[in-house]
Amino acid sequence: MTEKLWGGRFAAQTDALVEQFTASIAVDQRLYVEDIRGSQAHARMLGRVGVLSPAEAEQICTALEQIRQEIAEGRLPFRNELEDIHMHVESRLIELLGDTGKKLHTGRSRNDQVATDMRLYTRGAIDRLRALLRQLQGVLVDLAEREADTILPGLTHLQVAQPVTFGHHCMAYVEMFRRDSERLADARKRVNVLPLGAAALAGTTFPIDRWDVAHELGFAELSENSMDAVSDRDFLLETLAALSILAVHLSRLAEELILWMSAAFAFIDLPDAFCTGSSIMPQKKNPDVAELIRGKSGKVMGQLVSLLVLMKGQPLAYNRDNQEDKAIFFAALDEVESSLVVLTQMLPGLQTHPESMRAEAEKGFATATDLADYLVRKGVPFRDAHAIVGKAVRLAQERGLGLESLPLAELQALSPRIDADVSAVLTLEGSVAARNQHGGTAPNQVRAAIARARQRLGWERQA
Repeated sequence: MTEKLWGGRFAAQTDALVEQFTASIAVDQRLYVEDIRGSQAHARMLGRVGVLSPAEAEQICTALEQIRQEIAEGRLPFRNELEDIHMHVESRLIELLGDTGKKLHTGRSRNDQVATDMRLYTRGAIDRLRALLRQLQGVLVDLAEREADTILPGLTHLQVAQPVTFGHHCMAYVEMFRRDSERLADARKRVNVLPLGAAALAGTTFPIDRWDVAHELGFAELSENSMDAVSDRDFLLETLAALSILAVHLSRLAEELILWMSAAFAFIDLPDAFCTGSSIMPQKKNPDVAELIRGKSGKVMGQLVSLLVLMKGQPLAYNRDNQEDKAIFFAALDEVESSLVVLTQMLPGLQTHPESMRAEAEKGFATATDLADYLVRKGVPFRDAHAIVGKAVRLAQERGLGLESLPLAELQALSPRIDADVSAVLTLEGSVAARNQHGGTAPNQVRAAIARARQRLGWERQA
């Protein structure tokens, strides 16, 4: 059996069952780029401070690059007895360099090494997610511009409330995803702290230069406390919290796509390439992609809870429980990334059915608030106006009419303040156009919001 790199204190080999139970290589092998990058920075620093000779540092860095290529090409076999990615890299390094390879681990521990790897990986993941969010926002902005004038019934309590435009609705999600990106950017500041140099928990006796490593790896700060540095997983919790909120937004959008595509709404159609059929009902076209996004969001939230529970009972400093953080984080990250990618590809092919949207808005008395506002401008106190319009709605329901179809005389019987000019405020177009304030649903305000979003994103509309 392979001799453990940490096995000097032990008289017996590790049981094979224990090796299988404790091994993390199946999960943490995806950290190989970060692990090797961190090890190269550590080796160069050791060479600069005199712990290694310049030649030894160069030999180690060259061999580490060879190992990176071997892993990338699938030529380095992974074995449970080597436990994790750190031991695989170091074991292979010793095979290549002998005693020189054994010097790499001077002044560090797997505790600060894995914390560094995870921070590097999380930082890169945040950058990828923010790029994906920018693409998704750009797609939604394009869709909003295409549908800036399309009337959509705005809902509260899933009941028709007031008319909005489909473009305005799309821009609401642009704002949600903008906040998601900002949350991730803010979390990145606390991710971007170098723990390497904390060693196992107390620091090291070697004359290391932590800022040298930080600068090479692009870290903005050094951890201030060695015990906290190796045991902290707040940076993962915070990132997972941001991912969970993002997953909520993805799920809300997916839910609306599912509802809107149903026969009960018939507001939209999703492209065939992103839907599936039924094995028994030949007429079915199911929005499976949206349903899976909705379902995966729950898994992401569950991963946040899993890591919170994992951390809540741990005393200082590092504990082996923390090995489980990677499976939790990677699972959540993969679900969010795949959801962002597929949603961004699907939305450009979305087709609206404006006639269905309009019909639903018309039968829901969506301009009732406009009539109340009209009466207020005529000098009627709002609460009195509210009561008058409520009577008008009941009358329209009894007649099977929309508010705009009630005879003027019957409206005037409810309030003599109503004149012939009321017809202008009872149309759907008039209602949305009247919401002409910053952030409102008026088409010109939607276009202004689109222009601001494009400027923020640096995103030009695709021809």
